[in-house]
Amino acid sequence: MRSLPRHPGPRVSGAATATAGALAAVLLTTASAVVLAPAATPAAAADGAPDQSFTIKDPRITESSGLAASRAHPGVYWTHNDSGYGPQIYAVDSRTGETVATLTLEGVGKPRDVEAISMGPDGNVYVGDIGDNLNGTWDHVWIYRFPEPEQLKDATVRATQFTVKYADGPRDAESMMVDPKTGRVYIASKNDNGGGLYEGPAELTSSGTNTFRRIDDVPWVTDGAFSPDGKELVLRSYLSARAYAWQNGRLGEERPVSAPFQGQAESVTYTADGKALMFGAEGKESGVVRVELEKDTGGPASGGNSSSGGGSSASGGGGDGGTADGAGDGGKQGNATLGAIIVIGGAALVLAFKRMRRKG
Repeated sequence: MRSLPRHPGPRVSGAATATAGALAAVLLTTASAVVLAPAATPAAAADGAPDQSFTIKDPRITESSGLAASRAHPGVYWTHNDSGYGPQIYAVDSRTGETVATLTLEGVGKPRDVEAISMGPDGNVYVGDIGDNLNGTWDHVWIYRFPEPEQLKDATVRATQFTVKYADGPRDAESMMVDPKTGRVYIASKNDNGGGLYEGPAELTSSGTNTFRRIDDVPWVTDGAFSPDGKELVLRSYLSARAYAWQNGRLGEERPVSAPFQGQAESVTYTADGKALMFGAEGKESGVVRVELEKDTGGPASGGNSSSGGGSSASGGGGDGGTADGAGDGGKQGNATLGAIIVIGGAALVLAFKRMRRKG
């Protein structure tokens, strides 16, 4: 989540207010969600197996803000930078952490704040240029769509651009998900009080405006993903993740799920086989951490450790959320609480620094 260039005057004050509000929202979300345990820095899987935890090695990718598992190329993940970069999409091989293709989009305007990427059931890749760090500056945002290439190589690809507006007015968002069964696009917005889940039209049109309508409330989140079978939607924030049953295009029962302890936690996707979740973060040589799914139910695990290359994950708990593994030990509960405080402080510093950096 990279702040856009700012101008002197009221907008600076608004940015400060937005930062404070966002931090408050993170605190509120964390209060009702699972507390996460520290995770080690991931590395490429020693055996070269795909879909394990890995590190993005490309020096051009410093603000990976979205993640999507390729359907045509097993073990490959599509990602992109945040605002302030060009229309490039990168294919990263999870076996090595190396970029195996760089796609440059043509046929679209200059990206403003690209925040999300998702695969559709039509074989297309969807890119969400949906961020608005000034909370309502843009009266519209965009979605780009292009066919996933059959061969992985550097190329310029023509994309279709869709104009998006919200029925209840402009807003900031970082999460865009495509239903793997219906192809319908959903966006999760975020503001000081949480966020909303917005449903797009049954089919997007490039000749007019696509109006997204609010269908439910959701927490303050930085990304989301549908399971490959379309039965579950996972949403993540800086400090937690939650899974929702997905039925007939609406949210169902929710529960906390395990997620790694990352710095600026920005992305999540399912592996193409639906056996695990992959969590990503911004930063140079950022890590992508695999979290196994429960084998008995197919749902995200509520406890246990990440797979090879990752660190330990939190216990999902129940009801109002859980604590770190070993929550039955009072000392460990205290450590988990302390860890949460440290991460909240870290998130505050990251957000404050980025916005101060943009004031000039």
